Amino acid sequence: MTTPRSVVLTFHSLDDSGSVISVPPERFRRQMEFLASSSFPVVPLDEIFCRPNCVAITFDDGFCNFLDQAAPVLESLRLPATIFVVSEHCGGRNNWRNQPSGVPDLPLMSWQDLASLPPSISVGAHTKTHSELAALSEVECESELHDCKDQIEQHLGQRIRCLAYPYGSSTPQVMSIAQRHFELAVGTSLRYLSSRADVFDLPRIDAYYLRGRFSVEHLFQPYGECYIGFRQVLRQVRRGFLA
Repeated sequence: MTTPRSVVLTFHSLDDSGSVISVPPERFRRQMEFLASSSFPVVPLDEIFCRPNCVAITFDDGFCNFLDQAAPVLESLRLPATIFVVSEHCGGRNNWRNQPSGVPDLPLMSWQDLASLPPSISVGAHTKTHSELAALSEVECESELHDCKDQIEQHLGQRIRCLAYPYGSSTPQVMSIAQRHFELAVGTSLRYLSSRADVFDLPRIDAYYLRGRFSVEHLFQPYGECYIGFRQVLRQVRRGFLA
């Protein structure tokens, strides 16, 4: 068994609802404390290829509870992270069109909130309306990516380099459009990061799979890769049944 490679972690909301997008704040704090004390460096997302066996922390959607539950923990432990925001929903709620059932209706950070984040927290694009990009026309996809990037840069006055595909939805055409506007993009493939990974479809491991007995620290144990591989197969089978 080879040593596990680098990992990009995905979080969404930090709350106690138990939903598929939620991680309890106390569990998150313990996970971050482990990473801060471990030998695995936590790096900004755009440096994930610079060091072997490292970790990048990402948050999708831009929920308000990031301010109260995640930012203080990350700042106190000096851990960088990237938060991907849906530009036309900033200051609103996660009531986008294709919201899966069982996901709580939660407030999202405003532009003022995003501007107040510490320098160690970078902002990335999560499209304009959280649309499933693979289902859009080329013109619609271009608008979702270009307009989101432009709106964030106009409001925050900073260069936006990274994109997260909503629902992990991408195609060769979507990735081609992403390359016009960004330097890297992340999906939802449940895998460790290898040196052969496509920089415009980087795999991530969702914190949903780290809420039970298998937690962050187990990712770096010999059986971690087996567990993630098993969960990946189960997810593919489930999607096959639902297709």
